[in-house]
Amino acid sequence: MAIMVRPTQLLHPQREPAPVRPAATVLLLRDTPQGIEVLMTRRSMTASFAPGAYVFPGGGVDAADAAAHSQATRRATQSDLHLTQAIAAIRESFEELGILLARRPDGSMADANDLAALDRKAPFAAQCAARGLTLAASEVFVLAHWITDRDLPRRFDVPFLVAHMPEGQMPVADETEQFEPVWVRPANALERHRVGQFFMIFPTIRTLERLQAFATVEAVLLACAANEQPLWTSCPRAGLLAGKEARYMEHETPYGELELVSPDGQIVHTLDWQCEQPVPLLRNVMRLTAPNPGVMTGPGTNSYLVGDPHTGYIAIDPGPADAEHIDRLWRAAGGQIHLIVCTHSHPDHSPGARPLQALCEPRPPIVGLPSAPTARKASEFTPDRTLNDQELLALQGSGPEGAGAHTLKVIHTPGHAANHLCLVLLEDGLLFSGDHILNGSTTVIDPPDGDMTAYLDSLDTLSAACGEHDIGYILPAHGYAIGEAEQAIARLKAHRLKREARIIAALQADPEGTMDDWVRVAYDDVPPRMWPVAARSLLAHVERLRALEPGNNPQ
Repeated sequence: MAIMVRPTQLLHPQREPAPVRPAATVLLLRDTPQGIEVLMTRRSMTASFAPGAYVFPGGGVDAADAAAHSQATRRATQSDLHLTQAIAAIRESFEELGILLARRPDGSMADANDLAALDRKAPFAAQCAARGLTLAASEVFVLAHWITDRDLPRRFDVPFLVAHMPEGQMPVADETEQFEPVWVRPANALERHRVGQFFMIFPTIRTLERLQAFATVEAVLLACAANEQPLWTSCPRAGLLAGKEARYMEHETPYGELELVSPDGQIVHTLDWQCEQPVPLLRNVMRLTAPNPGVMTGPGTNSYLVGDPHTGYIAIDPGPADAEHIDRLWRAAGGQIHLIVCTHSHPDHSPGARPLQALCEPRPPIVGLPSAPTARKASEFTPDRTLNDQELLALQGSGPEGAGAHTLKVIHTPGHAANHLCLVLLEDGLLFSGDHILNGSTTVIDPPDGDMTAYLDSLDTLSAACGEHDIGYILPAHGYAIGEAEQAIARLKAHRLKREARIIAALQADPEGTMDDWVRVAYDDVPPRMWPVAARSLLAHVERLRALEPGNNPQ
């Protein structure tokens, strides 16, 4: 879980989310010539949770499920918890749809005679035991683990299990909780939902999206059986997009920002990208996005204001010299800008510094690192003062218990640019990453000012800073805030090294090839329109690899 910022800086009063209840649901699957089909059913329109939604059968886990372990088959690697959940899913699929995942003493699956002898409303396990039926829990596997969103009044901690539909059985809804059982291919269910004909809730949609990747039921079961752990775990978060609720899983780009702004899950944060108004992320952090969206800038360059009306503000990356953007930035700070920091000198980051400075009285100094001789002409930059690595930039107010203090620590991070730096807001565990770390894309390393070895070393520096300063979130110059900072940095480095491995393979396969030849192979998962840009990072990798060759390393 990400480190919490100071409670005094949160925008909204926090409340305790509703407690979660243990539950289990099961995807009963069958193969068809057109692909996998899954059994779904419509919930009652009067249900207290997701009324009218098409779902997989399931419900709450009760004490009787845990007490029935001796009546169930069990894999050697199946934990007590997963066994209990499998029994609950077997019971619920019987009570709701009349499907019985149980085997007779001779090993055959329960048939119509067994089903006819059982009462859906009577104690389940005892009835099965009386007929000599053993619950087939060893044939039920964990696909996913969902925890209901924090904003909802009824919440569940629920595994999504998978099992092969028993042959010869037919689903019959109980007509109380569930109605209209239907076999459907995942793609068809998703399309029907898209056009408003098949209402489903978020976890169901995301599960079906991932189920589409499997060609057969056996492939699903093998993937789940591999390590007895969920293929994914999620407790979604929601924000507002185009005026409507929009929900996201942990790997999706808005998730970290929603966690930062609303830790308790309240739906209060607007995710629409716009340039007209500042977006408060905390009481002491505002973001104003410049009107320069594009392939290289995403929704635009993020300028940040750190501080409050009592302390004044530090402006980070004023962006391009766009007069309206600069005026909005100045107004958002009430004119109280005490310092202007540029993370690096690229033309979408630093040109706005002088115009912003000119609006302020007294004029705040512009600080950063001067551009190196390797910088392109459009990226030339000379600050009023050069920042030192590990230097502290402080704003001090009169808030209670130091709540008005905002201290930025400078960390030199060459790689994307020779004069790149990042900033850590020490009191709140925030990393302003400039272009070193982006959300939703990887930054370009463009030699000679960009250097891949320096970039990777700087990632290590930032990773160490996460541990030293309890950094929980990254605020990039492009894209939403990123949660789980240290893990995000680790994933980014792993991605870079994986790309480097592909580049090595391309070089070895075609040692006489050109940059264009290598980029087609090493970046074949990237749209061809991006290959000219990717070629710059490929060159940075090639230069790094050559420098690491024996005899070329000065060490």
